[in-house]
Amino acid sequence: MMGNAYPYTTQDFEDDIKLAHASGIDAFAVNMGTDEWQAGHLDNFYQAAANSGTDFKLFISYDMTVFPCGSPENAQVLRDYHNKYANHPSQFKYDGRALASTFSGENCNFGQGSSPEGWRSQFTDQLGDNVFFLPALFVDPATFNQFPVDGVYNWNAGWPVDLTTSKVQSLLGSTGLNLVNLAAGAASAASNVLKKFVTSTDSDTQYINGLNNVNAKGKKAYMTSVSPWFFTHYSPQTFNKNWVYYSDDQLYASRWDTIVANRDKFDLVEINTWNDYGESHYIAPIKGDQPNSQAWVDGFEHDGWLDMTNYYATAYKTGQYPEITEDKLYMWARPHPKDANAPDGVGKPDNFDIFQDTLWAVYFATAPATVTLSTADGKSQTFNVQAGANKLSTQLTPGGYMHGTVVRDGQTIIDLKPEGYTFNPNPSNYNYNAFVAFAGANHT
Repeated sequence: MMGNAYPYTTQDFEDDIKLAHASGIDAFAVNMGTDEWQAGHLDNFYQAAANSGTDFKLFISYDMTVFPCGSPENAQVLRDYHNKYANHPSQFKYDGRALASTFSGENCNFGQGSSPEGWRSQFTDQLGDNVFFLPALFVDPATFNQFPVDGVYNWNAGWPVDLTTSKVQSLLGSTGLNLVNLAAGAASAASNVLKKFVTSTDSDTQYINGLNNVNAKGKKAYMTSVSPWFFTHYSPQTFNKNWVYYSDDQLYASRWDTIVANRDKFDLVEINTWNDYGESHYIAPIKGDQPNSQAWVDGFEHDGWLDMTNYYATAYKTGQYPEITEDKLYMWARPHPKDANAPDGVGKPDNFDIFQDTLWAVYFATAPATVTLSTADGKSQTFNVQAGANKLSTQLTPGGYMHGTVVRDGQTIIDLKPEGYTFNPNPSNYNYNAFVAFAGANHT
């Protein structure tokens, strides 16, 4: 998100590139807006990639929710950006062509009779064989063949976005559960009902079927998405965004597993996101600017999710999960019960009540071990795990904490009890972001 990188220097960009590269990421999709300073920063970003010595790539994702797109002159701005970097050594290319993406743009006609005609006559036709156009268009996939696309990006595939309060209530009702007794401890039964949505590929299939009907000039590409979380909390007086997407059942690890299992269907995978702090799905260290999201972001580092990424990205790229050479325990949870009440004028986010009051954990094990998750004195659950990536969870305790220990051969090899976390039953503000903690035990 270039909009959050205002204070960045070229060195800051290079630091991010090296961190991402070390985490199994090959390129950044650079979400560009219209602030005057962003163009200069994009120069610095490409220079940083060239300086990094990593062969890391970049491509522009035009944020069409902010770029004007009602005239041919507006399209010229996008083409100028593209032509400036298309042959840069750090430009990401697909099928030999410089990739260009978007966020939205389905309503852009650039002064033509329709959006498809606008993109065709004012963008792709004029760029010719020098562009691989792979936008995120929020349209019926059956209409993809109307647009001049070479591929499509499914932004919403990262979350089960159709799990709303009413839908979850209906699903649980068929099992004799409801959202009231869910809060009272029926989380595991509810998880069995909702988990299938976390691992579903229905949205992917719809996009792939739509793309199959596209008449592209060369190779076609489907880019899916993976994301660890979603919570945003802006008042009507600011960005007017206050909702959640279902993020339980170890969403990040579970979605990655689904992607790996279906890797032959997914040409590209984009992680949502590196640094979009305002929607709580960042995996990068908290750095740069924030879009007035400090109230739910500060103190909520997500570095643990970034640390997990290389394992899954490697499995996607190679078809084999890499050998785990270091035991690592990852834990995360929300900072207050989902039904807690706070003196917060923005109010609870839409669909808040679909969540479970659960401590989620993933344990990368080099060998069998015993993991104990504790959420208060006298409240713990113990798991016997095997080598590999293990998904674990236990119910949170109001007023309690998160504490994980790993024992092997009678020795405690990990003891993780992060400071700064309490499952607070009386919060001062609504915060459905995740507090993420992790620790390793080096085996060399």
